[in-house]
Amino acid sequence: MFEPESGGACDPAFAALFAPARSRLGTYEVCTNGDLPAMALSTGGFVAAEAEHLEVLDAFGAGGSFDRSRLTQLFNGRRLDVRRGWRIADGRFESITAISPYPDTTLSMLREGTLTIRWTAPLRR
Repeated sequence: MFEPESGGACDPAFAALFAPARSRLGTYEVCTNGDLPAMALSTGGFVAAEAEHLEVLDAFGAGGSFDRSRLTQLFNGRRLDVRRGWRIADGRFESITAISPYPDTTLSMLREGTLTIRWTAPLRR
């Protein structure tokens, strides 16, 4: 399980909003913390892509059940800081997307800090 840093927490409500309901190969975990997106990838051996400044729907993708129009209205044209990365550790592949700022679970308020969407799949032997 992913251990969020800086007093963060992993919340099933965020996973229900921003991760696919079912994953055939791996599992999703969605956590928040007070760090910037770069910090989510700075430890643990992640291979990180360059930072991106994306529109809200490009950052969150199409995998979750969130209300796309409500999320778009909440961000009101603001671009998000997004970092993506991956690693192989402990017999599994991990992909991570770190997004800042992020909405609360009611999609009514923006929060400073980072929402981290992590997909983990065991490696086949």
